[in-house]
Amino acid sequence: MKFNYLLTLSLLSVLLSAKAFGQSAVLQIGNVTGVKVNGQQVDITIDNADAQVSIYTPSIIRVRIDKKKLAPDFSYAVTGKPLTVKNTIEQNDKQITITTDSLKAVIQKKPFAVAFYTPSGEVINQDETGLGTSWAGDAVTVYKKMQDDEHFVGLGEKTGNLDRKGNGYTNWNSDNYGYAVTQDPLYSTIPFYIGIHHDVNYGVFFDNTYQSDFNFGASNNRFSSFGAHGGEANYYIIYHKKVADIITSYTWLTGRMPMPPKWALGYQQNRYSYYPEAEVMRIAHTLREKRIPADGITLDIHYMDAYKLFTWNKDRFPDPLKMNTELNSLGFKTTVIVDPGIKVEKGAGSYERGVRDDIYIKYPDGQAYTGQVWPGWCNFPDFTSAKGRAWWRNEVKFFAQSGVSGIWNDMNEIATWGQKMPHNVLFDYDGKKANHLQAHNVYGMQMARSSYEGAREQFKERPFILTRSGYAGLQRYTAIWTGDNRAEDDHMLAGVRLINSLGLSGVAFAGMDIGGFTGNPTIALYTRWIELGAFTPYYRNHTALNSKASEPWSYGEDVLDIARNYISLRYQLLPYIYANFYEATQKGLPLMRSLAINYTHDPRVLDAQFQNQYEFGKAFLVAPFESSKEYGKIYFPAGKWYDLYNDGLQAGEQDKIVQLNVNKLPVYVKGGSIIPMQSLTQNTGQLPNDTLTIHIYNGDTAGSFVYYEDDGKSFDYEKGSYYKRAISFDPAIKQINFGKADGSFKSHFKLIKLALHGFTDVSGLKTGDQQIPLKDGRYGWLAAAANTDPQGSAYAPETCPIKVAVIKNDDGAIKINY
Repeated sequence: MKFNYLLTLSLLSVLLSAKAFGQSAVLQIGNVTGVKVNGQQVDITIDNADAQVSIYTPSIIRVRIDKKKLAPDFSYAVTGKPLTVKNTIEQNDKQITITTDSLKAVIQKKPFAVAFYTPSGEVINQDETGLGTSWAGDAVTVYKKMQDDEHFVGLGEKTGNLDRKGNGYTNWNSDNYGYAVTQDPLYSTIPFYIGIHHDVNYGVFFDNTYQSDFNFGASNNRFSSFGAHGGEANYYIIYHKKVADIITSYTWLTGRMPMPPKWALGYQQNRYSYYPEAEVMRIAHTLREKRIPADGITLDIHYMDAYKLFTWNKDRFPDPLKMNTELNSLGFKTTVIVDPGIKVEKGAGSYERGVRDDIYIKYPDGQAYTGQVWPGWCNFPDFTSAKGRAWWRNEVKFFAQSGVSGIWNDMNEIATWGQKMPHNVLFDYDGKKANHLQAHNVYGMQMARSSYEGAREQFKERPFILTRSGYAGLQRYTAIWTGDNRAEDDHMLAGVRLINSLGLSGVAFAGMDIGGFTGNPTIALYTRWIELGAFTPYYRNHTALNSKASEPWSYGEDVLDIARNYISLRYQLLPYIYANFYEATQKGLPLMRSLAINYTHDPRVLDAQFQNQYEFGKAFLVAPFESSKEYGKIYFPAGKWYDLYNDGLQAGEQDKIVQLNVNKLPVYVKGGSIIPMQSLTQNTGQLPNDTLTIHIYNGDTAGSFVYYEDDGKSFDYEKGSYYKRAISFDPAIKQINFGKADGSFKSHFKLIKLALHGFTDVSGLKTGDQQIPLKDGRYGWLAAAANTDPQGSAYAPETCPIKVAVIKNDDGAIKINY
């Protein structure tokens, strides 16, 4: 009896100890104890936390939770303000219900847990009620129930598969030279993902700048989760029936990109590094002599005096303004690299001005933080302070005075030798004050912001801004590239997925180093990569110091011809590409689109064997493969697909094994597509001829395209100086429509040539009572480029039969029947 009594006490002691251990090690959120409704916002008191649930739009609901009183609202990412929305908010003893026209949130009171539903009652996303939201020390995590057959895409610059399910990820911006294709984290943080299940899709944006972690079923079969090492559980749920609309709402929330300068969409020739001036000019003249269209040359750190920012090495570049003026006359714009570190050097202009204006980040005792980078020991501007950004904007005039047109922000994670910046370094954080743990992930974005604002003010024309590091919302200021990749096939394909994931996460302007930054590509890999680059948003050829030369002529005449063909095709497609960038400014949709955007619930799209395929705008399907493969399997989603090169037809919703040729990138065009093209130019400053070719591909469904044009360089488009018109094609009524032109800009194109693909039975066109002559013709997508090259082409392009008609480019509405 005594033994049983002692055993019972012992077990009770263990249970009580376990309970106490659980309570001390993990703080659960607890039950709701108070509710206050304030318009579209519900303030909630909970046993161990405060929460706030608010309506932003009919499709966006925000949740804030903290174990202490919620701080005043502040975000570097969010620019959208809550809209006044028709809604109802009701509660009873068990729950609080928030309803809009598009979304319903149900907040359970015991314990606190949130679930989101469609208007018809399907589950969108819900807390895992046994886990909910909890804290381990200062680290907060929100646990979500893993839905049956749930999949996840997005999360910005993340390696791995398109489908994130079964994996975990960390956001801590890091300098990763020659990273592995499975490495995480990389350079930027975009804590936004899209969940997919049961014909439902939703977005989650977790706006917390501390190191954050996402778990999509890694090492568990119970939940998905997101959390951070400090700060609030502050997240937005976005629901729409279409993934494209989720991206549009997310970019409404975090902002959209401005129109880029048109030259930034042309081919860019980079190297680490081109110097001295004679080498830069040799590269520029060779591009022109070999008739390789190009618009940009980039200078890496060797243009500086001993790597010191806001300097030129006068031995290598004695007169930068004269050089850049000459490059401009040849049709080239110059981009220069900048790092955040300002060398500690008494008497140096930029360093002393930084000391005078008190803009460097500091330790708690007031001493400036010093870290070692390229120039040596450096101090670092606080881009999270208004005065730090103002100081940088003023310094940017150095580049304006040198004739520079683009700023490339590098090493802005912050990267320093040792890669171990102390946690106790302090940042202004726009008056909120923060340590390095909170400010680290936004530093790069705020540097890019400062460069954009300074360049916009000083350059007087649209600047090109590029960054390696950033945070959600970076698209408002900058393009991004995927860092120091390797000259390997798996890196080429990983780059495709990285750019597509960035596009799913609101960043439309992205690219990778064509050919690989580290190492030396094979001839076949370089050929495939430069072909692929023509179908990426930012077309940048870049290689590292001490590697082989990687200009298009460096791999022999055959490769040169192929590279010229695809770069030339890129320039002919600029009207299509430019209009797609306009769409990115209006809707946030990327030019380079994962198939998960438009074919979300087709399971083949998430299959790893097809995950590298993507759309280039709405018209093109691009299927990349390793350069060594002789055959590849391509999946064709729903629709009718034309082979780009010969108009061969392929039915959708099936896969097909195709023979691969290193001379030809597999590209297809969807039936119903509308593609504007221009004559070939050698740079974007050179005007094409006065005929705009509109390619229309016959299909079973209607197609549409918004054509857009402006001067390509000024900010006048913001004041209405643009030319925009809708073009549509409807096979059901056999009609092609050109809407009335909008805007005050006058189109360069005087004539429109209709190039009709797949209209074999059409014998004539008519607008009103007027007949439009229709002729038989042939067209080769690469032939136009090859035929302008006096050296000929190693690859004889295929051609396809088309119907051709020419009409005057009347700014009024035009209806054409066939």
